[in-house]
Amino acid sequence: MDKIRVLQLGTEDWNNRYVIPKEAEWIYARHFKETDGNPYDAVFIGRQPMEDEYEPLRQVTKAYTLFLTENVEFTDRLRELCGCCYGKIIPEEQMQKFLSQELRFYFPASYGEKYNLKNLELAQSFRGTVWWDGNYAVNLEGDFGSEMKQIAFWRNNIPVRKNQMIDLWLEYQKDANVEIELEITQLQSGSLSKVINHWRFDETQLEQVVHIEGNHGDGPIFASISAKGEGKLRIIALHDRYSRGSHGHFLPGGVRYVTSKREEIFAYFDPGDRKPPLNVYFSGYKTMEGFEGYNMMRKMGCPFLLISEARLEGGSFYLGSAEYEKLLADILKKYMKKLNFSSEQVILSGLSMGSTAAVYYGCDIRPHAIILGKPLASIGNVSANEQYLRPGGFPTSLDVLQREGGGMDDDAVRRLNERFWDKFDSCDWGRTKFIIAYMLEDDYDTDAYDMFLTHLQSDGAQIYGKGIHGRHNDNTQEIVRWFVNQYHMVLENDYNRKDTE
Repeated sequence: MDKIRVLQLGTEDWNNRYVIPKEAEWIYARHFKETDGNPYDAVFIGRQPMEDEYEPLRQVTKAYTLFLTENVEFTDRLRELCGCCYGKIIPEEQMQKFLSQELRFYFPASYGEKYNLKNLELAQSFRGTVWWDGNYAVNLEGDFGSEMKQIAFWRNNIPVRKNQMIDLWLEYQKDANVEIELEITQLQSGSLSKVINHWRFDETQLEQVVHIEGNHGDGPIFASISAKGEGKLRIIALHDRYSRGSHGHFLPGGVRYVTSKREEIFAYFDPGDRKPPLNVYFSGYKTMEGFEGYNMMRKMGCPFLLISEARLEGGSFYLGSAEYEKLLADILKKYMKKLNFSSEQVILSGLSMGSTAAVYYGCDIRPHAIILGKPLASIGNVSANEQYLRPGGFPTSLDVLQREGGGMDDDAVRRLNERFWDKFDSCDWGRTKFIIAYMLEDDYDTDAYDMFLTHLQSDGAQIYGKGIHGRHNDNTQEIVRWFVNQYHMVLENDYNRKDTE
């Protein structure tokens, strides 16, 4: 894992006062005014900054990673910096403990994944009914026995380094008469049999994210599920993620939301300069779990909100139950309220799968602008195109069709298409700009842009489009370039933000 880059501003190098963790690249500055703009993973301030230090500090300090000692005198400028970065005070007597135990969670790169459902094996002793629900879940029904015993396990072990903490989240559904446990066994690195750690989590513990830590050394972990009782059990997914302890999910400050069906939504909010607009970016399809677009959005200097999900294989277009969709809409409204911004002070955006969410939840927000790249709107058609136009290209779309369309036939395709367009048509878009870059030979949603032209009937609505030759996954670089340029144009023309990069 890469070193944790730490900036310490003060009158004394803390290497002479504290024991600095070996995973930290410690950079001491008595006076800080020159920077290449690359942010640090953590910033410690041990004295009141001088006037010429504030702007360089703001450029290199990420939200949720600013820490001050209690002897620092607060001025209006320092309060502003702390407000934009969510700075925290750490008492001197707690500093060594923080450096030794907590700094390790501020590593630079996040990582998360899902155990491959294809690698799930079922116990040979189980004599009940088994059926697979696409690449979404495996369903078991029958008698699991009166005592807890292994019913399923994953063939692929994952590596855990010494002292590394991993978050685990199990998605499952079951009848009340069935009880389960998640069992994790860590083997010594290089050994096939020597166990160095073992964890067992019951259903009460599994109501929250559970943690395992390689405190006995390096070695892979083996995951299995035990069960007892009689009834139905649906095993959906086991997620493993580099843990940030109590400091967030994926990124420091990242927030996790979960529905009653154990489906997750992740949000990361950076207040930027706390001036309009709030830029919202929905992550696209990605099998590596986490947020997308952080560096792009941070460089704009505005408040921004990243949204991500981790269902199916790379995402489910942010569509879900009424509870799921209300939760996501409420997240957007929560941060608008936090900034005291109106809908005219919000921009929603996304690429590919993220574009679907930007428009779909734009119906709830009615933002000033919606900026899209490679838009996908008729999701039923995206699934149907898997059969002939794009065979084997995006099989996850078939899981989406089954789950959100309620089947695999033409009626399911129609229902899923109408779900998007019925919501879109119910809105007055008279105060919203649609800015869209699309692929002329798109093999996912072949006529998305034309459909927007057809359905956008509100007086005063504006739409700007740019077609680029290629299929859906061709020339992404040009799409992104135009997408970013349009973002900056809106910021400059509509919000007078000429200082954006």
